[in-house]
This record gives sequence, C-alpha cells and structure tokens, in this order.
Amino acid sequence: MIFKVFKLLLGLLPIFTCCFTLKQLNESKVDYLTKRRTLFLDDKSSRIGNDWDLTAAERKVNNTLMQYKYKDIANARQRGQSFPPSRHFFRAKEDIENSQVFQMIKKMPKGAVLHIHDISMVNVRWLVNQTYDNHCYMCHNKVGTLSFHFFKSQPSLPECDSGWLNVNAVRKQQKNVTAFDDMLSRNMTLIVDNPEETYQNQDAVWKKFENVLSTATGIIFYKPLFGPYFYEALMELYSDNVQYVEVRALLPQLYDLEGNTYPLETALELYIDTAQQFVKDFPNFLGAKFIYVANRNTNQSTMLTEIKQAIQIQQKYPGYVVGFDLVGQEDLGRPLLYYIDELLYPSQQTPPANLPYVFHAGETDWQGENVDENLLDALLLNTSRIGHGYAIVKHPAALSMVKDKQVAIEVNPISNQVLGLVKDLRNHPATYLIANDYPVVISSDDPAVWGISGLSYDYYETFMALAAADADLTLLKQLFINSIVYSAMTDEEKTRAEMKWQGLWDDFIKSNS
Repeated sequence: MIFKVFKLLLGLLPIFTCCFTLKQLNESKVDYLTKRRTLFLDDKSSRIGNDWDLTAAERKVNNTLMQYKYKDIANARQRGQSFPPSRHFFRAKEDIENSQVFQMIKKMPKGAVLHIHDISMVNVRWLVNQTYDNHCYMCHNKVGTLSFHFFKSQPSLPECDSGWLNVNAVRKQQKNVTAFDDMLSRNMTLIVDNPEETYQNQDAVWKKFENVLSTATGIIFYKPLFGPYFYEALMELYSDNVQYVEVRALLPQLYDLEGNTYPLETALELYIDTAQQFVKDFPNFLGAKFIYVANRNTNQSTMLTEIKQAIQIQQKYPGYVVGFDLVGQEDLGRPLLYYIDELLYPSQQTPPANLPYVFHAGETDWQGENVDENLLDALLLNTSRIGHGYAIVKHPAALSMVKDKQVAIEVNPISNQVLGLVKDLRNHPATYLIANDYPVVISSDDPAVWGISGLSYDYYETFMALAAADADLTLLKQLFINSIVYSAMTDEEKTRAEMKWQGLWDDFIKSNS
C-alpha cells in the first residue's frame, strides 16, 4: 500500500514541478543592491506625500524634525525606553508632550479638523469653572452617573435620585476644593490611572464614554453658556493652529433658568453667530460648518423625521449645514441597512433633496458582520467621507471605491485606541492607507474626553506610529492639505483656505529653518 502511494506521488511530481520551482539567486552584489534600491524607491513612491519636492527651507525644517523622530525611535528600540504610541494614551500623554516631535507639530498650521463632536470639544476644566455659578446644581442617579443643571432656585425633581444639590454649597463643605473640582472633571472624561484594568472591553469603555458625555451636556446646553462654550472650542482649536472645523452637531434643545426650552434652530444660530464673531476676532481662522447627526439606535419613524428636519435646516442654512450622519456605538447600534428606506428618502424626492451624507462606518474590529458592512452601504449611499473606517482594509471593494471616488477616511488614532479598537497604534489599519496613498484626513473625534484639545496629539501618533519611521515632513504637509481638499467647503472657499494655509505654512517654515 505504501509503495502504491509512493508511486502515485512520483507520478504527480511533474505536475507540481511544472507549476512551482525553487529559484536560485545568480547575480552579483552590485546587481542585487541596484535592484534593492529600485525596489525600495518603488515601495516608498506609493506613500501619502511622496509627490512633494521640498524647498531648501523646508528641507532644513525636515532635517530637524527627522532628527527628533529618529531620536525618539532609537530611544525605544535601542535604549529600552517605552514608545508612546505603543502605550495607552492616558499613560503616554506626558511623554508625548515632552517629545520635541510633538512640540514641533504643535507649531504647524494644520488646516482643518473634519471629525469632531460638539459636546466634547472643550477642555473639561472650562466646564468645571462654569459650575461656580450659584445657579448650578448637581445630582447622582442610582448607578452613580453625575448630572448638572442650572435652576433659578432649589429644585425638587423626581428624576434625580440623590436630590439636586447646589454645587457651590457642596464645594464650600469640602476640605479640599481642588480635589472636589478634580472629581467633577473625572466625571466628564474617561481618564483613569489604570485604563486597561478599568475598561476591560469595548462595551465597558463605551458605556462610560456615553455617561461622561451625558454629564457634560447639562452645562453645555444651558443657553447662556452655549455660545461661550463654542467660542472656547474654536479658541482651543485656533490655539493649536487649526484654521477650520466641521462639527458633528446634535443641535440640542437648549434651556434657561426660567425652565424655557428652545427649538434646535436656536442652537444652530448660536453656533453660526459665534463662528462669525470668532472669524472677526481672529481673521486667520476660516470658520465652521456643521454636520447634522441623529442617534443610530432610534426607530425608523424617528429617523425619517430627523432626515426631513435635516433637509429643512440644510435648505435654510445651506452655507453652514453641510451633511448628515448617524452617531453612537456602531457595534451595538443599528446598521445603515436598517434605515435604508429613510436614507433613500432625500434622493426619491422631486427634485431630489440635497442632503450629503458623511457617515461613521466600520468603527469595529469585527469582519463579515452588519457593522463592518456599513462601509459598503455608506459608499453605495454616496457618503462624502467615512468616519473612522477602521475595518476598511478588510474590504477590497470598499478600498477600491474610496480611492476611485476619492472618499476620504477620517482617521482618529487616539479615539480608536482609547475606545478599545487597537492597543499599539503601530498596528492601526490606517498604516496601510497611508502607505498606499489613500485619501486620508486626521481628526480628533472627542478630544475633551481624553483630556486634550486640538489636533497635535493625533498628528503626533500618526507621524510616529501610523507612518513609516522614515516618513517625513512631506507626509504631514499632504495631510494638512488633505484636510482642506476633502472638506465640505465650496471650491471658492477651498481656494481661499489653501492660500491662507500656504501663507501660514511659509511663516512656519521661515521661523523654523
């Protein structure tokens, strides 16, 4: 029997050898090194930013930047120091801030932030400062979630399990006011000393995430603070050398001390008025636009109402409301397909209603589930950009479509790490997108919840971990330009924005070369 099997294998051997043979290397060292050099150049030629030829002044800046970068990498690889992007952001934040790479990135004009949420834009210390108003009250529900609300006098409302307590009165009872204010801050961020142990899975961190966002809204949605809050948000972006922002906006129902509530257009008009005032105060800032968002856990009837409302608002404020999106934890939320009738509604009108989609999609580790299939549905629904797109490298058809149609992927590195998608940012799937010149923009998602503001931290993580060790200033330059190119600005606005950015870039290069 063994002999028969052996003969059979011998008979099949010619079939295998005709298809595969071991190749013997037969060339000189010079030829090998020549081919190697060509292959390496070809490999690098597909990266984002590869088309740029730096000026002499830019090359000087690049030399300094790369010295800093190589030093940080060498410290990790050769001297045993920890590499910040490989660690949880809460543990690495101080090391990042001490990095010369980070300090240099902070000085760079960054163009636009295209993926950021309205209720997590401002450093929570600003929010805590607002609780010194004598009309501010706090309470804890049965599961310990903290809420804030402004009342004209001591309230007695059934929805507050602990009873509404005046924040200043409670503060005066504390032996350590700083510790009390720190406690208030912690209730509006995810920051803990041991994040890996505290948040053992994505559902756990998302539950806390949604709670801290809810806590902050009681302060943010108080009408007298809503405009100042957004002004502070713009100031924090501007201070980090950001020139423009597109905000995912809830357009909430604001309230006042008298118990009055206001239609969502009030919030939008305050947004617009505040943005216009900020541009007057700081002419290098180019403005703000808004993407109307609805919750992805709502029912179909409510979703249709949201879409109709978004169409009406977009028609009334066409220069400011530029898109529609669904928000919430994608893994546990309803897929885009669940709302297909509602999402097709604008295109089925006569004439079709103009409501561009800018969908969150693929913010998941899963593959072959309806959550990552959102990527394909988003593209079929003609989304202008894709929020996160974390799972897109698992979908070749989606990759082909985003490149062919130039649909930008809004990459949010720190958010993806803090919310549990990836531990070591060197393993982030956007490494593939950057290496292959896909349309990518870098954003910060919910910076206040991670205890930061602006864009510099996410650009640091991108530059140090999502890009190759030898990726240089050309990458950053192209990403900054991408943020303008893939924005919802009009062509005329983009031209003006690119000119403004170029002037600021030239100033940065001149002062650092």
